[in-house]
Amino acid sequence: MHIPCVLTIAGSDPSGGAGIQADLKTFSALGAYGASVITALTAQNTCGVRSVEAVSREFIAAQLDAVLDDLDIRAAKIGMVADPLVVEMLADRLQQRRPRWVVLDPVLVAKSGDALVNDAAIQSVAEHLVPLADIITPNLHEAAVLLGERRLIGRSDMPEVARELRARGAKAVLIKGGALEGQACDDLLVSDAGEQWLCAPRIETDNLHGTGCSMSSAITARLANDLPLSQAVVEAREWLLGALRASDQLNVGKGRGPVHHFHALW
Repeated sequence: MHIPCVLTIAGSDPSGGAGIQADLKTFSALGAYGASVITALTAQNTCGVRSVEAVSREFIAAQLDAVLDDLDIRAAKIGMVADPLVVEMLADRLQQRRPRWVVLDPVLVAKSGDALVNDAAIQSVAEHLVPLADIITPNLHEAAVLLGERRLIGRSDMPEVARELRARGAKAVLIKGGALEGQACDDLLVSDAGEQWLCAPRIETDNLHGTGCSMSSAITARLANDLPLSQAVVEAREWLLGALRASDQLNVGKGRGPVHHFHALW
């Protein structure tokens, strides 16, 4: 049995529900060995973020080189990167020593619509990381800002926006529709195979901490296990829906709790 090595490049969440911690749990749950490069240290919990300490570009590069010098990384997931110079360094390193799969979760705008990084970082991600990725997984807000817009797109806009993102270099685009109104939670995958709507009823839970991180990491793990892109996305989404349904079993924290990453195991 071959267990692939996968890498997450993202920030740390000490409460364990998002960022590096969520990524490593997801990798483990879906049959991959996880390594990590930490881009930022956060003081946060299920109630919110209290403080953020950025990791220097030099030390991020040192972490990345240490991992790539030793481990055979099959797939890499890139999460939140707030410094344009770090974005450029990551793009340069990963172009030189590219894993088979690169998944970009462009953590730019919160579900609320609040910006998480500045305009320079958004532009740098769009210019350097979007063309590098085999698939990008923006939410509705992030899909718009990657195109230089500030409006919240709706379901009818999603195909056009996804096609425009592909025209700007993304090989495949999964626009997550969690912010859509109503009882449906519809995502759209656009790739060389065409357009594929992935639809499901909305799961009524407040335990949404780390859902975006976990979704992109699940796709990364499934791709690393040699699934075709469309199947990897479908299976990752089904796993996340199960993790959301089982999230109440955990009873973690006083705010928005995490999903149950190991719902299929315990």
